[in-house]
Amino acid sequence: MGINPNMAEIASLLGETSRATMLASMMDGRFHTASELAYMAAIKPQTASFHLAKLVEGKLVRVEKQGRHRYFQLAGEEIAQLLESFLAISPPPEVRSLKQSSQMKLLQDARTCYDHLAGKLGVQLTESLLNAGFLRLEEKQFLITAEGAQFFSDFGLDLDDLKRKRRSFSHACLDWSERRYHIAGALGQGILAHFLSLGWVTRVPSIRAIKVTEKGRAGFKEIFKFDV
Repeated sequence: MGINPNMAEIASLLGETSRATMLASMMDGRFHTASELAYMAAIKPQTASFHLAKLVEGKLVRVEKQGRHRYFQLAGEEIAQLLESFLAISPPPEVRSLKQSSQMKLLQDARTCYDHLAGKLGVQLTESLLNAGFLRLEEKQFLITAEGAQFFSDFGLDLDDLKRKRRSFSHACLDWSERRYHIAGALGQGILAHFLSLGWVTRVPSIRAIKVTEKGRAGFKEIFKFDV
């Protein structure tokens, strides 16, 4: 039997530059308007609407209507994983301006991958937890040890609540810039949400970068034993 035609359809959706740019912009896990995505892809809103309709039809993106407004989001975490895998094997983009260089540096340092922490910070955190014996990696799944369960509880995470979510709990996601694993799934989402609530990190507007605060620098050094 020949190639699965559905695979070819998905490949064609990813193969258009404007659509790929909009998909990458939605990897922050949040909802975006067509106008916002058009700006990010440097195309007209009408053109963005055409491409978004294709992505919704291909089930890569979902749309939610609020009154007269329409908001777009990746269809799920598995789509973000697919995109992250493509980024991991893609050549780096040509840097043509100081602004682009600065944005790339921010994304490589720390960013969101759908709803969890990625980039150098995400990998540092993951390796800190592994080295401390709080996690162990088995078949691309991070398993929490008994010591790890106590650590996360003391840190303020409700693991039982995270495990009740109808999704993968703590799988390993290959980081496209670091080429190493970071924590994804409900655990990854819970960790990032907790860092945001503590004021350790903040989101950078317009791009999916994450910035570490001074409070966060002190916290990562004290609790996770690494410098940011």
